Amino acid sequence: MRNGGQGAFGALLRELRLARSLTIEGLSEASGISVRGIGDLERDRRAAPQRRTVAALAEGLDLREPERERLLAAARAGRSSSYRPVGVRSFPRSVDDFTGREREMDLLTALAGEPRARPAVVAVSGTPGAGKTTLALHAARQVADEFPDGQLMVDMRGTHDSPPGPAELVVTVLKALGASDRELSTAGPQGHAALYRQVLADRRMLLVLDNAEDETQVRPLLPGSGATLTVVTSRRMLTGLEGVHRLWLGQLTPEDAGTLLASIAGTERAEAEPRALAEVAERCGYLPLALRVAGNLLATRTGWTVRRLADRLAQEDRRLDVLSAGDVRVDAAFDLSYRQLTPGAARMFRLLTLVPGTDTSAASAARLTGQDLYDAEDTLEELVEAGLLGAEGSRYRLHDLLHLYARVRLGEDEPADAVDRSRNELYRWLLETAVVAGRWYDPDHGEPPDSWRGTVDLSDAERAREWLQAEAANWLVALRAASEEGRHAVVVEVAEAMHWFSDQWIFWGHWREVFDLAVCSAEELGNPVAEATQLNYLAWAVLLCEARPRDSLAVSARALEVAVRAGDLTQQAWSHQYSGWAHRLLDEIEEAFRHVDAAIGLFTRADDVNGLPQALLHRAILFDRVGRAEESIDSCEETLGVLERIQGRIAPHLHVFTTIGTRQSIGTALCTLGRWTEAVEQFEMGLSLSREMGNAALESRALVKLGDALRSAGRHEEARDCFERCVSLGPDADPQRVSTARERLAQLDSAG
Repeated sequence: MRNGGQGAFGALLRELRLARSLTIEGLSEASGISVRGIGDLERDRRAAPQRRTVAALAEGLDLREPERERLLAAARAGRSSSYRPVGVRSFPRSVDDFTGREREMDLLTALAGEPRARPAVVAVSGTPGAGKTTLALHAARQVADEFPDGQLMVDMRGTHDSPPGPAELVVTVLKALGASDRELSTAGPQGHAALYRQVLADRRMLLVLDNAEDETQVRPLLPGSGATLTVVTSRRMLTGLEGVHRLWLGQLTPEDAGTLLASIAGTERAEAEPRALAEVAERCGYLPLALRVAGNLLATRTGWTVRRLADRLAQEDRRLDVLSAGDVRVDAAFDLSYRQLTPGAARMFRLLTLVPGTDTSAASAARLTGQDLYDAEDTLEELVEAGLLGAEGSRYRLHDLLHLYARVRLGEDEPADAVDRSRNELYRWLLETAVVAGRWYDPDHGEPPDSWRGTVDLSDAERAREWLQAEAANWLVALRAASEEGRHAVVVEVAEAMHWFSDQWIFWGHWREVFDLAVCSAEELGNPVAEATQLNYLAWAVLLCEARPRDSLAVSARALEVAVRAGDLTQQAWSHQYSGWAHRLLDEIEEAFRHVDAAIGLFTRADDVNGLPQALLHRAILFDRVGRAEESIDSCEETLGVLERIQGRIAPHLHVFTTIGTRQSIGTALCTLGRWTEAVEQFEMGLSLSREMGNAALESRALVKLGDALRSAGRHEEARDCFERCVSLGPDADPQRVSTARERLAQLDSAG
């Protein structure tokens, strides 16, 4: 690369060497720089030297300060004029309506502005259509002034059938920076990489490597020294790159998605139909590419209402066809990544659409494909690496639009009989595992039998609960399918296994459906004991989970009728227990007492250790309701005595569950008597047990009761803390108690 600046350095070096009567060999010996290197510098055959090389030459020449500075200045001039300036004006056109991505822009801006002695690399990956290139272009224009030595964007063509190799790309960058054919020829193919590193060393440039194929293509283009910021965009996560900052782009927030749509389609139309605009954004999966296509459709179809587009997108089987504007199609972006998958990963991608819920695990995926667990994990990670699958912890999720695309591929690329086999195997496994997990809470079962060989860890009750909750949407659909297929024994078995577990997750929202399906299946099986049992479970769900005590009475009455016909004392007792509970909530106390007394008698006759303590506790609650607080406390003490006698026979979690209720009932009775300090002690014991149990519903109740007692005792700040903790418990808390806690906080605020 000949130019005036570099030529001046070579001439000056030769002048200074000759002035000291040194040969090239002599200067080489004195400076430690090779004979060839000095000769190339003097003949202008290599790039201007770096500072450390100039310093070594100055030492070898024994230069005084003025001459040393003169040589350094010539070297700097050579470096600054050796290469053509490049800038963002040569970049592809970016968008003017860039929206969102504040966190990502903050990182890129911070890296661009910070002083540093080493290069920095940012790897931007994400879902196809997430706007990786758009982010890189927008950031480049925002931070261009931070890079006085230029900005360069290289299209790596990573999704092409034959993307360029790193050697070709190195030459591309060198030529873009002004390297002459002569210098490239002199360096030779083996020297291009060294020349590349030398060109970028001690420079502050912005280098954007867009649409990279993989780490092998990228790694040789990463500068080893200097202050260059390299931004790499890729559909792959480029996990093999070390020491890089990582940005993963997914969907926009609903707010940013609406803003982007409005900026493209027009603010006036967006403001006229805000609900329809929100539906369009949601049906685009908040994915930037889909939002841009939808926005362009609205901008060019001025006769369309936003509602019209929203309704067209509502048809899932046509949604990807609708998301097409000119030569831009959302599914085309997905196809580029799909066709780069290995056959096994492509099949996994298709079959994941058979998962009924929004996410899944490696164990479920293994059932779909027939792989062992570790192979399935590897295949899932290939999909994650390709940007086609999201991962959070141990759960995997397809983006909504990718799910639709994969479903199309499933129909076209997978035989129908293979699809049915995979779905059936997944559903069978889900229900079998649900039974084993649910039985952890059943007093007659507990831990899995030695014969069970599962692919998930159900080694304790807590892990069983985690699995049941994580896979709830999936095993519920499998249960519906079993009911529709007439597999009634399976439906009843699953519901029975869920019974005791349901106390751990009261407000899931689907227990009525689970037990309703089981009632129908038990009836089809002609099994009155099972039918009465499932009717009682259904009565519980309607009464407690859905807070409909009046409606539950008809269910518990039907349960009693069937239980009497079957001669089952235990189910008769439970039907009375639930009827008494409903009457109490309806303030029909006389009827409540009648049913509870009947339940106590029947549980005693049946020697049912699980039901008797609950019936005794129920009677204590009724005593307090009618103002007989002392009798309520006595009845609670009787309940605690029974719990102590039957410990070891009653299910452990049920023992704790009933103890919590008993402590809270004693506390309530003490509040009736105005004995606040003693009441607080009882509520605190109940709260401690609720936390140990990990039951948010019970904890929310305990917190409200404790908060009320503290408030009555004049301990307002402690009460406020209880109510605030209740509100923060999350969706598994009792919604009525959360609502009460909010009311109490408002009252405390208004009271000053």
